[in-house]
Amino acid sequence: MDRSRAPYSNQAGPHPDLENVVRRHLQSEYLRPISATTREVFERLWPCVEQHDGALILDAGCGNGHSSTILAERFPQALVIGVDKSPRRLQGHLDGQPFMRRDKLILCRANLLDLWRLAVDAGWHLTRHYLLYPNPWPKKRHLQRRWYGHAVLPAILALGGQLEVRSNWQEYIHEFATALRLAGCHCDHGLLQGETVLTPFETKYHNSGHPLYYCRCDLST
Repeated sequence: MDRSRAPYSNQAGPHPDLENVVRRHLQSEYLRPISATTREVFERLWPCVEQHDGALILDAGCGNGHSSTILAERFPQALVIGVDKSPRRLQGHLDGQPFMRRDKLILCRANLLDLWRLAVDAGWHLTRHYLLYPNPWPKKRHLQRRWYGHAVLPAILALGGQLEVRSNWQEYIHEFATALRLAGCHCDHGLLQGETVLTPFETKYHNSGHPLYYCRCDLST
């Protein structure tokens, strides 16, 4: 069995700059220019969302699309959109193209930093929003590369819905929960137990004996 190492960080406990960074981003606008490639993908997504009368689920950073497929099976009446920026991860579905639709499942290649903001501008309101990448940027100096420490955080919050974050790095989950509370949101977080794994990462880490953690928040309230 291919075993994985437990995540390691040179950060001991909560990042000392977390609160200041999050508050600064909550009070400012992220002005990075939108890429032409993501805008083109969004223009294909737009009519699919507009024509769908029902739940809308975004699987952000969907990897190879395994989690998106499970979510589409779990919520058959919902439109499920899986987004990842890597052509390598999605090549089995996209065959070199940036967009694929199969019934109510859409997989596409786009930059989330841009797609989230385009979705907010278009007035999207998500029913569920998943962030399942398990071990993002554990080095202390990379705080602002983590989603909750990034300037794009207000866009994530503005999309609403039931947000679910999973990771095998406990501090990431604790910090995500802290960021949500700083934004005035109530969340629940803890050890993930007795639930179906959604990604190959989760399967690999579970088989390696790593605990998995979750953070859930209703952003619609």
